[in-house]
Amino acid sequence: MIGPAGSGKSTVAAALGRRLGWPIADGDDFHSTASIEKMSSGQPLDDDDRLPWLAAIGRWIDEQVAANRSAIVACSALRRTYREMLRGGRSGVWFACLEVRREELDRRVGRRRGHFMPVSLVADQLKVQEPLGADEPGVIVDAGQPPQAVVAAIISRLP
Repeated sequence: MIGPAGSGKSTVAAALGRRLGWPIADGDDFHSTASIEKMSSGQPLDDDDRLPWLAAIGRWIDEQVAANRSAIVACSALRRTYREMLRGGRSGVWFACLEVRREELDRRVGRRRGHFMPVSLVADQLKVQEPLGADEPGVIVDAGQPPQAVVAAIISRLP
């Protein structure tokens, strides 16, 4: 489950996991304390911050593969190179890219309470985001609709 902050990754991943009976992980849980503090202060992460985070998520994916389990991880994976790291020899990785209008992202992130990501970083995420390529395994879904509709759209297009 990929997309910028506020796109509904965690919400949709949880609903999809319940519907399919698959385990889920939230990419936010893999961030270092230093990265969380950096984002909390309004500073965007750079590749030096993101690479260990992506590696940790990759290890979680490997654990699921080793256990022969289908699973879901919610992770921004905004750039193609980040998605390539997550795929890294893992043939079963498939992306559901959630798209939402900028105004809606700002609204959603702005109403969160107790989350480290400030609204000011949404613009940075959109600036670095690269669209899912036609050669990347996955689907782009309009996540401006209710979560259950997003889940249904994803399920209808699962490989």
